[in-house]
Amino acid sequence: MKIIAINGSPRKHANTATLLEEVLKGATYALSDGQSAETSLVHLYELHYTGCRSCFACKRLGGASYGHCSVHDDLLPLLNSIAEADALILGSPIYFGSISGQMRCFLERLLFPWLVYDSEGSSLAPRRLSTAFLYTMNITEKQMHERGYPQALAPMEAYIGRILTQPKTLYVTDTCQFDDYNAYMCTCFDGTAKQARRAEHFPTDCQAARELGAALAKQVVQPVA
Repeated sequence: MKIIAINGSPRKHANTATLLEEVLKGATYALSDGQSAETSLVHLYELHYTGCRSCFACKRLGGASYGHCSVHDDLLPLLNSIAEADALILGSPIYFGSISGQMRCFLERLLFPWLVYDSEGSSLAPRRLSTAFLYTMNITEKQMHERGYPQALAPMEAYIGRILTQPKTLYVTDTCQFDDYNAYMCTCFDGTAKQARRAEHFPTDCQAARELGAALAKQVVQPVA
């Protein structure tokens, strides 16, 4: 089983990346005897690439790049690897009410070549690999719903569902961003309360991430129709 996790945060050791590692652990632990998993965690901010360039080479009938992205940059090897994977785990912090720019550009390049312009909503994805999307944010769960984040994130999830499979989701709220809140202009948050909440709740968030990974692994074991 090949499972790829994508970190859409510029931080390689903070909330999003840590939780993605826990998702991978949960997926690995959930495998039954005799099964093994090849897992990898990719940090998008280490790669040099752009979003979709609207060249439409992936849509040109009979073209060499039909159904594939024609842009050759750091993202191409990752796209090829995902095409052979069994499961894809996406993780992004929420910036200005949406996923990070690097994650958005990545998803454009991944999904658009497989999106068929027909009335049936067809997909050219070589496999209906199982998917999950993990979101991290510094606002509370109550504020997340008040601001309509789940609704704002749903359209991209729907495209993932149409082209691959509907992603399982996990929202991790009220995260801690700094080791020392007093070192930054950040008076809208209580740094002491943030640190206390992290100590109390982040282990629970990690457990939820492991459970997400386990559920994803079981979905892969039971092939998607």
